[in-house]
Amino acid sequence: MSAPVVLPLWLFLLIIAFAAWALAERVLVPGVRWVLRRRINRVIDEVNTRLNIGIRPFQLTKRQVLIDRLVYDPKVLEAMQAYAAEQHMPREVAQARVLKFAREIVPAFNAYIYFRIGYWLAGRLARLLYRVRVGFADNHRLARIDPDAAVVFVMNHRSNMDYVLAAFLAAEQTVLSYAVGEWARIWPLQQLIRSMGAYFVRRRSNDPLYRRVLERYVHMATREGVCQAVFPEGGLSRDGKLQAPKLGILDYMLRGFDATHGRDIVFVPVGINYDRTLEDRSLVRRLDPNAPRRSGLFVARTTLGFIARNLWLMLRSRWRRFGYASVNFGTPVSAREWCREEGVNLATLAQDERFRHVEKLAGELMQRVARMVPVLPIPLVAEALLAAPDGVTDFDLKARIYQRIEALQAKGAVIMVPSHTRTYTVDTALDMLKLRHLAIEQDGRHGAAPEGRDVLAYYANSLSAWPAGSYSVEIPARRG
Repeated sequence: MSAPVVLPLWLFLLIIAFAAWALAERVLVPGVRWVLRRRINRVIDEVNTRLNIGIRPFQLTKRQVLIDRLVYDPKVLEAMQAYAAEQHMPREVAQARVLKFAREIVPAFNAYIYFRIGYWLAGRLARLLYRVRVGFADNHRLARIDPDAAVVFVMNHRSNMDYVLAAFLAAEQTVLSYAVGEWARIWPLQQLIRSMGAYFVRRRSNDPLYRRVLERYVHMATREGVCQAVFPEGGLSRDGKLQAPKLGILDYMLRGFDATHGRDIVFVPVGINYDRTLEDRSLVRRLDPNAPRRSGLFVARTTLGFIARNLWLMLRSRWRRFGYASVNFGTPVSAREWCREEGVNLATLAQDERFRHVEKLAGELMQRVARMVPVLPIPLVAEALLAAPDGVTDFDLKARIYQRIEALQAKGAVIMVPSHTRTYTVDTALDMLKLRHLAIEQDGRHGAAPEGRDVLAYYANSLSAWPAGSYSVEIPARRG
């Protein structure tokens, strides 16, 4: 006669847990993965039919495979061995550092998240905050870009909103991969950015081993035709002017570029501008070396307060968007054609000579970017106010702005001020500046608020590529 087997409750629960785990591992997880993979493949097939530059196989390769390719790249291995010898450390320790850098840099692109989540969020956010406008200086040349080329969008950097705006507007043409600074390495933003195909960069790192790993990844992605977006300024403009280009990423792309055969690299200059940059006051503040450092708690409290105030205005139907956000795409520049015109082949040049040519190309690209920066209402009004230290009547203010617009149009600037609503647009811009206490009105005359001149100069400086007329005065970048 057999006796019943009595199990402790904890053991029974443990057996149930293991059984559930085995069921999930062998049935549920593979099924979920299959469903997700089908959805991702459908998205890839759908977008590749409409994209001018399709998703590259490199971007669809498993992340671990890309990490392994990077870690065992011959030039990375060479740099690792040299680093280990120089630092007197075991080879295994140096290799562990390389692996750490590779995992930090290599993205985890997910087409479903990019187009079904990222694109949707970017569009909603951009259109919630701004009146979005886009322009194309040379539609014909843009449409004729070789679909097999590695396309690189070269942009000025005014706001962290640039990532959102450019990715949203370019999503009908291609998939953009960005270099993102360390500021975004926080949960869950880091995971979302990786899945959007961006890679993280330690901008201030001088570690030669890290720089070599980063260089090889950028070179690898460019060689495989991945469409990328770069900000040669290296950071946000603090005074509103375009900054001199930093050559790191551009040099990595062009290092080893052979103009005689292989995949071409096509650079597209892109100008970005806003009627209101969300970070404007903090950017201008950084120009003052004596300004006390703000704590993380202060920044968080200020950010949450800003969001709360605007949500409250939305609920009361009193909220207004922050004016225009505009992106303008310029005429593409083929690296192959540029090298032929210069009579050089970058793949055969010594480092110093190659760097000199890359510097020249970067300068030319930034000049094109400067001419693509859209002219918006707020910068025009800010410039006119700063040019009249004693104030200006409403009639004279508008006359100066209209004169400036005509002069800019004659020079070929991109004007985002509708001619049929010009007066209304200028009035709206002036009201926005008054609401922010950047402009004042006294005795029927408009003027720059004393405490707001630095911020007004920041916006006016977005027109610095187009020197002003005789009525203007020099705009201060920062008060003493």
